[in-house]
Parts: sequence; C-alpha cells; structure tokens
Amino acid sequence: MAHPRVLAIILAGGKGERLYPLTRERGKPAVPFGGKYRIIDFVLSNFVNSDIYALYVLVQYKAQSLIEHLRNAWRLGGLSDHFVIIVPPQMRWGGTWYQGTADAVYQNINLLRDFHPDIVAIFGADHVYRMDVGQMIAFHQQRGADISVAALPVPVAQAGGFGILAVDEESRITSFDEKPKTPVPMPADPARAYASMGNYLFDRDVLLEALVEDARRSTDHDFGRTIIPELVPHRRVYAYNFLDNDVPGVQPYEEVGYWRDVGTIEAYWQAHMDLLGPEPALNLDNPDWPILAASYPGPSARLLEGDIRNTLIGEGSMIDGAVVTRSILGRGVRVLRGATVEESIIMDRTVVGEEANLRRVIADRHNAIPRGVRIGADPEADRLRYHLDPSGLVILPRGQTR
Repeated sequence: MAHPRVLAIILAGGKGERLYPLTRERGKPAVPFGGKYRIIDFVLSNFVNSDIYALYVLVQYKAQSLIEHLRNAWRLGGLSDHFVIIVPPQMRWGGTWYQGTADAVYQNINLLRDFHPDIVAIFGADHVYRMDVGQMIAFHQQRGADISVAALPVPVAQAGGFGILAVDEESRITSFDEKPKTPVPMPADPARAYASMGNYLFDRDVLLEALVEDARRSTDHDFGRTIIPELVPHRRVYAYNFLDNDVPGVQPYEEVGYWRDVGTIEAYWQAHMDLLGPEPALNLDNPDWPILAASYPGPSARLLEGDIRNTLIGEGSMIDGAVVTRSILGRGVRVLRGATVEESIIMDRTVVGEEANLRRVIADRHNAIPRGVRIGADPEADRLRYHLDPSGLVILPRGQTR
C-alpha cells in the first residue's frame, strides 16, 4: 500500500479555564508538564515519532508562551515538507476569531490546498498520551475510510461525559452523539463504549467539501458536534480503537492505552503522580518513543545532600539538605537546606527556601518560596494567600514571590 502524503493540523487554541491559575498567562497546550515538557509536546512527539513532519499548529488564546516554546523547542530542519509552523486566526470572511474546531481549519483552508495532502490529520493539543499515528493511518487505508475517529473504550457508566461513537461489527460508525444520556456500548463489550478522543483523519477532498458546506450554514462549526455526525450516514466513517495502538518501547507494567485529559488541577496533578514509582503508569523513559523537547542550556542536576525518594528531577536543579518525596521538579529548581517537598510539582527556576514545607503544591515557574513558609497544611491560611483548588491542591501562580 502506497505511503500517503499526510498533513497534520494541531488544534492548540484551548483556554484551559479549569486549570486556572496555571492558564492565567498561557493557553492549556503551553502548560508545563513532567518537569521539562509542555502538554503540546506529547501530540507533536507522536507525529514526529510516526515520521510525519508537516505540522501546522493553530493557536489562539494567550498564545505567546506557546509560540516561544515552539520556536525554541521544535525545529525540523530545512526540507520543504518538514516544519512546525504556528498559525494564528486569519480573521477572514468577517474578521472573527476561530468559532469552533472546524472554523479554525476552514480559516486556513489555503494551507490544505497548497500542501495537497492525501490525508489530513486533525488532532488536539490538550492530552497526555503516546500514539503511533502511522497505525491509525494504516487502519484508515485498509478500511477505505473517508474519515477515521480515534476512539477510547471507556466504562458505560462514565461514558456520558464524552462524545460517544456507536459502531457496527466492522467498526464503521453508525452514530456520533455528544454526551448522550444512554451511551451505546461496543458490539463485543457491553460494559464499555467508544469515546471520541477528538483526533481525526480525513481524506483531503472529503474534508474540503465538508468545510466549505459547513461554512455556508449557521452551525457550531465543530467536527465532533456538527461535521462528523452529519457525514456518518453518507460517508465511510470508522472508529479506530486506541487500545489497538502498539507503541514501541512501552513496558508491560504501564497502563494499556494511557490517555489523560489533564483539564482540571486535580487531573493535572494526578497525571504527574502517574509518572512516579519504579513501575509508573506512564514511563517517560522510553528511547523508542521519546517525548521531544528542547535541551536545557544548563548543568546536570545536583544532589548535594538530603532524602530524595520517588522524584523526577529536571536538568540544572539542586537539592541541598532537603527532603523531597513523590514530587516532580522542573529545570533549574533549587530546594534549600531543611525544606520538605511532598507530592508536589515545582516548575522551572523556582527556589524553595530553607525550612519551607510544601505538601500537595503546584508551584508555577519562577517562584521564590520564602524560608520557613508552610503551604498545604492549613487550607484556610492557604486560601488567603494562594489559589486553593477544590481538590485541596494549592497553586502558586507564575512568578509569585510572597
């Protein structure tokens, strides 16, 4: 089977309102993750590791942080079809911001026509997961599909919060319902239903026709709510089972089909905890399928003295006579003598002062945490000085110094 020409469109305009204050100055895809990455690095790495190098990133909300990250971390060489290019709203046809996922692509329809791909991959930038996109493309071609939708099997009892795909025995989609009250189970597994992951493959001509038709009408201009449900009766639309995706280098102890929407503070923190331990649910140490990012221009981490257990430590960080357990330290972090850090996420270039005590804290970049301060022990005191999430996690916004 001939290797198709593939263009990837990455939708990276999400606000991430439930991640506030981490999204106070940046959009959700730009939020740091795992000590040295941003959330968007996962989807970009999936494409590059899948040998797909033509990547347009559509940005919108508070995009400067993301733009700077992509400029510094993602350079794919000088070949004409190897690129990561940032695309802001074009403000065409009435001068509006992106009105939905489909409108975002429609405003840049010239990119599709100019690149002339066989297949267009439209993926979100908000999730933490590994995926070999090439396997989904092979499925798409084998089925002779016009559209393929990446689908994650979820328990029927939890399926009401997703876009649910009903399929036949051949995985052809028969209906696509957004957050149904009665989700349709999978044909071979009545306990689970197919949830759309918001990742799509389109044959180019099918996509162009659908975008032009959608733009003529008053709709939500959204792939999941409008375009794909309307095409299901008329086109060959298939569900690709994400659990069938076999990523090289994944260890037997890792969670099968690991995928997280880190859309809340608690989910974001829990996904970090999934990185820890001798057998993490998601092991970032996978040379066969690395999560790619720019190297840190600083020294190696330094552990001068202390008690450090079950912790990820970024480049250039220093721990001097402190206790750090079940935590993730970003790059250039300093944890000084007598400090205690427990079940926390400490982002780049933050200083944890002597005798400070942090428990279940998310400290954004460039913080200076004073000597002797206690955060995470007294919710009422934390609520007065910091951002206290309903989960009980305490968040220090970027650059807070008090």
